[in-house]
Amino acid sequence: MIGIDIGKNSFHVVGLDRRGAIVVRQKWSRGQVATRLATMPPCLIGMEACVGAHHLSRKLTSLGHDARLMPAKYVRPYSRGQKNDFRDTEAIAEAVQRPTIKFVATKTAEQLDLQALHRVRESSSLLLAQGVSPVPIRPWNISDWECQTARELTNRHRLAFLPVPILFRS
Repeated sequence: MIGIDIGKNSFHVVGLDRRGAIVVRQKWSRGQVATRLATMPPCLIGMEACVGAHHLSRKLTSLGHDARLMPAKYVRPYSRGQKNDFRDTEAIAEAVQRPTIKFVATKTAEQLDLQALHRVRESSSLLLAQGVSPVPIRPWNISDWECQTARELTNRHRLAFLPVPILFRS
């Protein structure tokens, strides 16, 4: 079993054997995760659910691993001692093997885009209800989507700066 704590530029990885003893405790860069896990035999991998975790989960599933996402509130009870990234990762690895944990379904990129648009719509409708004129939408954190091509990046960037009324015209 492997637990992965996802950061912006680095990932903390903790691997447990069948007895629960730590056999791997490393910090990997974003680019190292897929290449290192591609060489490993298929195993159970746990992560806290977030936008970046959905992308990584899809990638790891395509490599043959059993990637599972958990809400952070289910991981917290397994954390021991002072909070740091490696202890959080140990808690993730511990929680993923528990039979009572409820896992989050991995979402597609389209589902995540739609969810982001709904959140923008909600926040802009709150602004309009308060009498505040909508401003251009803040750009989303593009690294969360792991865009593969410059074309996708350009299209997402263009969409992020459209004024709210243009985004939601029928």
